[in-house]
Amino acid sequence: MAEETKNTKPADEEIEKTAEPTAGEEKHPETEKAESDTAAAKEEQPEKKGFFGKKKEKKDKKDEQIEELTDRLKRQMAEFDNFRKRTEKEKAAMFEVGAKSVIEKMLPVIDNFERGLATLSDEEKEQPFAQGMDKIYKQFVASLEELGVKAIEAEGNEFDPNFHNAVMHVEDEQYGENVVAEELQKGYMYRDSVVRHSMVKVAN
Repeated sequence: MAEETKNTKPADEEIEKTAEPTAGEEKHPETEKAESDTAAAKEEQPEKKGFFGKKKEKKDKKDEQIEELTDRLKRQMAEFDNFRKRTEKEKAAMFEVGAKSVIEKMLPVIDNFERGLATLSDEEKEQPFAQGMDKIYKQFVASLEELGVKAIEAEGNEFDPNFHNAVMHVEDEQYGENVVAEELQKGYMYRDSVVRHSMVKVAN
């Protein structure tokens, strides 16, 4: 009986030795590698997260600045384009107004030329002075035509309040209804706008 108790104790010690290795005993290579990888992952994970988190925040800030600057640039370009178009339109309008004002002051000179030449007899028209005045008149009219000035057609055409100014009315069977019977003063246009309306007599 004492012998059996003595033999049981060493067996228990053997089991404990097998389950728990001693301090000097080496671990299995695969187990040691797995533990090493896990520890390394735990150490790297916070740094990696912090690094990428910081980088992402920095990138978003730059993107916001780029978008803001791009938007401001587009707005400024649009404002500049609108300003340029508006300025060109204003310049064109100012030029039109100035040109019409100058032409309007020249028209009485043409009227006086035409009145003076109309009073000449056939014999007087052959005089060198009259021929010289006629050439000056034609040159003046040609210069205005080159600038875009042209006379408004009136006599024999239907009355149009956009181009004609009716100052007299006459009943005449030779003309149709609402037709210009006589032009009392010639009207002129500069490009597409009227500088001076034709002063006319309207029939029927």
